[in-house]
Amino acid sequence: MKTARVGMYISKINHEHLTDDQMSQLLFSAIQDDQMKGDCIFVAGSSKAVKYRLPIAVELYKQGRAGKILFSGGVKWTGSKYTEALQLKKEAISLGVPEEDILIEDLSQHTLENVLASLLVLDREFHLHNIRRLLVVTTSYHMRRLHLTLKTYMPDWISFTLCPVDDDNTNEDNWFLSETGIKRVKGETAKLIRYVKQGALEDEEVDIHINTGANT
Repeated sequence: MKTARVGMYISKINHEHLTDDQMSQLLFSAIQDDQMKGDCIFVAGSSKAVKYRLPIAVELYKQGRAGKILFSGGVKWTGSKYTEALQLKKEAISLGVPEEDILIEDLSQHTLENVLASLLVLDREFHLHNIRRLLVVTTSYHMRRLHLTLKTYMPDWISFTLCPVDDDNTNEDNWFLSETGIKRVKGETAKLIRYVKQGALEDEEVDIHINTGANT
């Protein structure tokens, strides 16, 4: 079979019929750091955010890409007495980030709340009308959904630089090699498509390889 890469809106995709290659394209394609500077580094919390997301956020800060870091996340994971955001703050300080340059939002329980609850924090610190660009840090397989959530619910004058982070087993080149990676990517793909079709997330055109017929 010949294949061709075509632009397709997420709302038109049926997640039940996607190949591994198509799921990779949906989640990972065109997600890369444009190297621009911003007003603040926005970090979405997770159970492994200290291990994977924090080092990138601190590196961006120390490179001078933004003068503030906002850690978002209110979940307390088993074994931790701190919320995601508070744990990230504590670790960032230990890595040399001044406390006065760290903002936290520790009420949110999921991606949409990460964005909504962070709006008030950002407004209090900068006033929203002054913000032009956020540097967004999350794991690579989660970035498409977080980016669309930001685009949908944050003011349209704010732009986003995407700074994806690779973990051990859910990256574009290895997610299909482990049960954990497969489960995460399939779940993330289903969520992304479902939320777009519901109207909860802005639709977006992505490049997808499709079969065009037999070889001639």
